Amino acid sequence: MLRTPLVAAVAVASFTMSGLASAQQSDLEQRLADLEARVAAAEQRAQQAEARAASVEQSTAASGDESLEARLARVEEKADSDEGFAFGAYARSGLLIGDDHKSIPGGPGVTPAGPLGGNVGRLGNEPDTYAEAKLNYRQRYDNGAVADYRMMFADGVTTSNDWTADESNLNVRNVYVEFSELPSFTGAFEDASIWAGKRFDRDNFDIHWMDTDFVFLGGTGAGIYDVQLADSWKANFSLYGRSYSDFPTEESEITDDTDNLTLTANNFFGNWQWMVSGLSAADNDERDIENGSTAADSGAHTMVAYHGDSFFGLSEGNFKAAVMHGQGLGAEVKVVGGNGSLTEDATATRVGLYGTTYLAPKWRIAPAILAEVSEDRLAEGDKYSWATFNTRLANELTANFEMQYEATYQYMDLDQGASGNAAEGSYTKFTVAPTFKPQVGGFWKRPEIRVFASYSDWDEELNDYSADDAFGSEGFTGSQWSFGVQSEIWF
Repeated sequence: MLRTPLVAAVAVASFTMSGLASAQQSDLEQRLADLEARVAAAEQRAQQAEARAASVEQSTAASGDESLEARLARVEEKADSDEGFAFGAYARSGLLIGDDHKSIPGGPGVTPAGPLGGNVGRLGNEPDTYAEAKLNYRQRYDNGAVADYRMMFADGVTTSNDWTADESNLNVRNVYVEFSELPSFTGAFEDASIWAGKRFDRDNFDIHWMDTDFVFLGGTGAGIYDVQLADSWKANFSLYGRSYSDFPTEESEITDDTDNLTLTANNFFGNWQWMVSGLSAADNDERDIENGSTAADSGAHTMVAYHGDSFFGLSEGNFKAAVMHGQGLGAEVKVVGGNGSLTEDATATRVGLYGTTYLAPKWRIAPAILAEVSEDRLAEGDKYSWATFNTRLANELTANFEMQYEATYQYMDLDQGASGNAAEGSYTKFTVAPTFKPQVGGFWKRPEIRVFASYSDWDEELNDYSADDAFGSEGFTGSQWSFGVQSEIWF
């Protein structure tokens, strides 16, 4: 009586095993087919690269231009490796809580010198959530030309709520197209690329530990990069537009607006960089500004920088140093063309430097200095001076853990002129931040998660300088402890 059920069970098991075997075989066949398709696609790309190489070789032989050999090598190197979609990102997010268990003001621009570009150290001093999403697509054509399509979205809020739509600052920061490796470009333009749209300039550079640019050139416009003017001289040329917000005119309370145009030549001689810009904003001189001063409708800006490949010649590492000067609209020396309220007599000079090196195999250090003096900036007779000294130190303890420390000091002498306040004093901050990483080692390893404790203090006189800044507000008058946690990532 048991034979019939037993036979049925054996048949069911055999059928099931047969189905599983068939499914496994089908899966293996599909994987094999996918692999064969990938191999065929790779062979096709290789044939296309060989065809492009042969075409370039024929062109070289016909023209006798040996400089195309280097170009051929680049085409062969990139032909099969850099096409398609790419995603990049930067983000930071965390809590900044005072010793009274309430959120407190913070940020690298927290001091009264912050609106003038006077940033301080950022470690344990950021209360915001900020994120950038970079969407890039690269396409290579049969003739070797490359087109890059780039967009970047960004948003930043200071609330710690989970839903922040009402406070969102969502913005499209980049949207442009760039063409490079164009086969019809020859001579000085052989390695040049052209672009148009809204973007940050490619050669901006910053002090990351203070969240401040040495110089920021950006807006909407067009330009050409890497024009080879001599053996050791490359230059970029760009025209950026920036719109100034509505403002009351001298004749009436009716608002008007204008646009600033910045024409820039950015020159590179080995490690040296020399940047020269001219600025023009038609009718901006009609703006009604303080103390009877006349707003600038033009200006000039220049920067000399050195990009070192060692730590000031003392050890392995790197450093950057720059001196900037501007007049009129160019007196906003960090964000070129970014301030329409400058007077026609405004002048400003800024110096900055930072470096990175290892003091010992597990100890790394990144000191930085940033300082600026300006006169007749926003009104006749005003004078602003500030200087920041900042050092980030890290001790790599395990493969996934390090201790980070940061000390920052800023001195300010701020005089708003006859129509405003004056204050002189200093700000100090010290931070200890135990930090976790997937892998330690190097200044630029991210992501990381930090917990931190910071102590900050400043001279009481700074509390009375402005009603618009955080200093002197309730619960924020110096001798402050703050605590928190933050994540930071980029790729």
